[in-house]
Amino acid sequence: MLEQRYLGKTGIKMTGLCYGTLPLGPLQVNMSLAQGASIIKHSLEKGISCIDTAQAYKTYPHIKKALLEHRGKVVIASKSYAATYEGMREAIEEAIAEMAIDHVDIMYLHAARVPLTVLSERRDALRCLVDAKKEGLIRAAGISLHSVELLRIAADVPQIDVVMPVINVAGVGIMDGSREDMIQAIQYALSRGKAVIAQKALAGGHLVDRYDEAIRFVRDMPGVTSIAIGMLSNDEVDANIAAYEGRPVPEEIRSKIGKHNKRLLVQKWCRGCGTCERACPSQAIRVVDGKAVVDYGKCLLCGYCNPVCPDFALRLA
Repeated sequence: MLEQRYLGKTGIKMTGLCYGTLPLGPLQVNMSLAQGASIIKHSLEKGISCIDTAQAYKTYPHIKKALLEHRGKVVIASKSYAATYEGMREAIEEAIAEMAIDHVDIMYLHAARVPLTVLSERRDALRCLVDAKKEGLIRAAGISLHSVELLRIAADVPQIDVVMPVINVAGVGIMDGSREDMIQAIQYALSRGKAVIAQKALAGGHLVDRYDEAIRFVRDMPGVTSIAIGMLSNDEVDANIAAYEGRPVPEEIRSKIGKHNKRLLVQKWCRGCGTCERACPSQAIRVVDGKAVVDYGKCLLCGYCNPVCPDFALRLA
């Protein structure tokens, strides 16, 4: 059974592996309610005790169904792009209502690609998180980010309990710095009393060919309490648990890992408006000669660009 550990000073106890629901929703594969809930339930039955989601992922129904069919304590983390007090309050209430839970354990400011002024621009949303924590609607306030410098800034904000940075062995998806820069920023955040949950350990699937190494790299990083990894099948759940625990992954399972080989495609009618470039958290899209061009070495297949395209010219396939 996966080891449980405390998340910094929050009092929250969770496993070192966290189920990431981003791939289940419409930003990626748009899995059916029954299938998505079944995989989440399988992960819980195998010992994973944390589910990571977000208002933008549209996976609350999958989680609700899985929780209704599972007995046992589960840590729920969500995120919101809300910038106002009222918007964040609505996001928290939406998460509680749509997942049929009585509180959200961790609520993050969703800061995938934002200016470094985000904490001042969303100060009212952060104030809402502080109040919601006092009311028992959430247990911890956090920020999910891709930027080295933003992590350093957030580390000095006392209202923030948890940080969720991008970190992986190849440094893919890290903004404004290298892998080593992010590691140093993580250590600084830890020194300032922040708890750390890592994201993108497999770089959106780019590191499947370095699977065991990639899992070990983040698992063994000092101070990282848990790793959130997206999983699209029971086989991926079983493989991730085995790899995290340092056990051999059965070959019949290993051969199925990463078979969801998707690419971000730009349709011919793209007019190069730049909306996707501004939305991409990994700086993997830029407009060249009037059309969006994807740098597949940077693309994390997060799907954040798809819903913002006004011409529906982007799709994961």
